[in-house]
Amino acid sequence: MIVFLLHYSLHFIAPLGIAYIYNPKKWKQSYLVLLGTMLVDLDHFLANPIFDPDRCSIGFHPLHSYYAILIYFFLLFPKRSRLVAIGLLFHMLTDSVDCWLQGTF
Repeated sequence: MIVFLLHYSLHFIAPLGIAYIYNPKKWKQSYLVLLGTMLVDLDHFLANPIFDPDRCSIGFHPLHSYYAILIYFFLLFPKRSRLVAIGLLFHMLTDSVDCWLQGTF
């Protein structure tokens, strides 16, 4: 239960702070972009079962692969893609916390 609460707090509440720090004047738009990066979880539909609470997403799903994470890192450099990259990398960090807490990482 604690892992569940931590995971979804990091996915929905922490991006509020990130959005405000990133652009205080347009934090609402920034927050929506950060929430939009959660579409990266669509790759879970390629797995069977779709959801497994004991599975570490990092390295398992295609958009959670180490190659994808490397691409997300390089997206930090162009200003146009920076916020999306921050959202994707924070999403990967959030998912990796689950792996660490479960001992599967």
